[in-house]
Amino acid sequence: MKLRKVTAASAAVLALAVTATACGSDDKDDNGSSSSSGGGNKKISIGIKFDQPGIGQKTPDGYTGFDVDVATYVAKELGYSEDQIQWKEAKSPDRETMLQRGDVDFIAASYSITDERAAKVDFAGPYLLAHQDVLVRADEDSIKAPKDLNSKKLCSVTGSTSAQNVKDKLAPKAQLQQYQTYSQCLNGLQSGAIDALTTDDSILAGYASQANFKGKFKLGGFKMTNENYGIGVKKGSDLKDKINTALEKMVSDKSWDKAVKDNFGPAGYKNEPAPKIGDVVK
Repeated sequence: MKLRKVTAASAAVLALAVTATACGSDDKDDNGSSSSSGGGNKKISIGIKFDQPGIGQKTPDGYTGFDVDVATYVAKELGYSEDQIQWKEAKSPDRETMLQRGDVDFIAASYSITDERAAKVDFAGPYLLAHQDVLVRADEDSIKAPKDLNSKKLCSVTGSTSAQNVKDKLAPKAQLQQYQTYSQCLNGLQSGAIDALTTDDSILAGYASQANFKGKFKLGGFKMTNENYGIGVKKGSDLKDKINTALEKMVSDKSWDKAVKDNFGPAGYKNEPAPKIGDVVK
């Protein structure tokens, strides 16, 4: 009889422990990840940009953009459905800190792989080779090379180094204009207040592909720099190899090509072959 009471009590304690474990959906795993593995509560937390059309954008209908498509594909290969993804905004200056603290499992946010960043976090990829370029009006025929930007009004956002790079290295006589947002630069480009907008070609293509701008602009195709976009993970995380495997599959089954066309195609973005995973182009 006593044995039966002890067994019943043990069962009650076990049930309580199981319940407590199931409720702890926000607990981090051994790798410092914010995902949980408690049955239907399994989640994965992914950092993206919320304000870059074509790359990563939060809309009333959800999240869109190339990085969102890539991250969703990777999450699926890791065993997570779309409704198990927790999207978090990853602003540029916060990305390394978010990974180091374990706020997210990985970040796909136009995240260029650099030696400085790679000292703090690990990168899977690259999954896109972007280039600094310029965007001009669709009927513009006087800007055929970077040197043609001399005496032209060149725009980028305040604090960006992209326009200054062009002015310092390629077109010293360019009239540098700095606006608060890329959308303001685009409006200025449309009105004639500026002649060219510069940043990564993927970002330019994403903005120019918006419905209200379609057909109004074109990329210069100058490829002034190489920007290898990678997926950031916490230093030492075993997710790096798993994400690389997922990216390789995305390229091989042509899902990568579809994502490029869907998000950048309307702006005339020239689809290069997908970069070889693990090969950073200098």
